[in-house]
Amino acid sequence: MTHVQKIVNIGLLLFGALLLVCIFYLFIEPKQDSDKNSSPPPPAITSEKPMGGNFTLTAQDGQHSLSDFKGKLVLLYFGYTYCPDICPTDLGSLSMAYQRLTEEEKAQLQVLFVTVDPKRDTAERMAEYAQYFNANIIGLTGTEQEIATVTQQYGAVYFKPQQKNRENYTVDHSAFIYVIDQSGVLQTQLPHASPAEKIQHTIQTYLTQ
Repeated sequence: MTHVQKIVNIGLLLFGALLLVCIFYLFIEPKQDSDKNSSPPPPAITSEKPMGGNFTLTAQDGQHSLSDFKGKLVLLYFGYTYCPDICPTDLGSLSMAYQRLTEEEKAQLQVLFVTVDPKRDTAERMAEYAQYFNANIIGLTGTEQEIATVTQQYGAVYFKPQQKNRENYTVDHSAFIYVIDQSGVLQTQLPHASPAEKIQHTIQTYLTQ
């Protein structure tokens, strides 16, 4: 091997080593940093039936407990007022179902809308938002801990992904309508995007039991 060939081979080895270093810092190292700064994964929805139970949260006119509505069928929904699509869809369908009920049936039903974004959803904002749907909805909020406790009782999950804008952010959340009977016992839940006809049928079924 000539002296020139040796120099060329050494140059190629150095170039290869430099290339590997560049690849490491361009691809592997940033990934490690992003892993450190990424948000934790959202909690999972389990297949076990939630325990439900009584709770107390705050509305515009003061505190309300689930037990205040004993004797009525309660539909409970978790969401937030800045929700771009899921909440308006489900509450819109719920409102359509409500409008199809008789006045007697409406008197036996109470809809509760609990925020999963208490930082922005004040009691006043919840009341204003609930009025849009014309379904006698009571909007409820509370402290972060109070909301966490109630969602855990009903198996609802929510998660705020890491976002650049600290004010205009979204919240990922489960979207069930929880059906609570006249004794305050959770009976069933309706999935996201349930049509108004199904919601109406469910309401009327439990009102006649």
